[in-house]
Amino acid sequence: MGSPVVIVVEVLIFCIVVLIMFGAVREIERVLELRRRLGGESSNEITAGSSILLKRGGENSFYRWVQSSTSISDDKERQKLRQALLLAGFDSPNAPIFYILTRFGLAIGLPGLYLFLQSFSGRPATGLGLVLWPLILCGVGLFGPSRYLAYRAADRATRLEFEFPDALDLMVVCVEAGLGLDAAFVRVRQEIVHTHPDIAGEFEKVSEQLRAGRSRPDALRAMADRTGVPAIKSFAGLLIQTEMLGAGIAQTLRTFSTEMRETRYLRAEEKAMRIPVMMTIPLILCILPVIVTAALLPAIIDIMRTVLPALAHPGGH
Repeated sequence: MGSPVVIVVEVLIFCIVVLIMFGAVREIERVLELRRRLGGESSNEITAGSSILLKRGGENSFYRWVQSSTSISDDKERQKLRQALLLAGFDSPNAPIFYILTRFGLAIGLPGLYLFLQSFSGRPATGLGLVLWPLILCGVGLFGPSRYLAYRAADRATRLEFEFPDALDLMVVCVEAGLGLDAAFVRVRQEIVHTHPDIAGEFEKVSEQLRAGRSRPDALRAMADRTGVPAIKSFAGLLIQTEMLGAGIAQTLRTFSTEMRETRYLRAEEKAMRIPVMMTIPLILCILPVIVTAALLPAIIDIMRTVLPALAHPGGH
């Protein structure tokens, strides 16, 4: 029989493989269900706030129990958590339930795994360590997922903010070439799917919702809510206002693209202006002491050669 560490590693690998397979099955099921509804159901069944896809989390009795017995039983808390998950890129209807399960699973599993490993180790923890480390691991399990969500949301927003101006320039070209706005979303997504995958995914979702019968303003607002990027929010609001007022979309996109390019240039210029200030700290902490030491070193050597011997033998000649 193998050692306890090998057994634990094998169990962890098995659990990871099971989780990956479960996630893959759920994703395939979601895609197949979405395609079935896009191909066969009436567009009136898909609305902005009461989509049937959003209710799939309640079909499973275990999911219903988790939803009713945790903090997401409150509508405000569930919507708040769902918005945080959307900003991080988790748009599955069951994402809040998986988040709650992951959080409590880590809060219980990490201390349990620590105690399990300690029981097989040659020097098990005792006293304060036996209580302190499980509490620390429990705190990591409870607060780690929220920190990860915040980091992932910030990283995704940065990528979208970087990718959006290029996608907007392509959309301007498509619209000025005679394509409609709906077709422009599809065409731009096809062109940037490999180089700008995040904004391409958002355009793909907008296209799917438009083909499913959702109104363009609702689809654009949903994209703005999913991303949380100010530039995309302004873009969505601009298109909605343009459609309501009946103005030309091509000229509107051209003007907005020019403003976006100027904003990008000013932001880069602002970062460049901060470089001299940011270089002051490493100059003072790293380079200045070396320069001072090199300048004073000859004098220090002379003092050590002349003054120190004289002080050591005050009566000598």
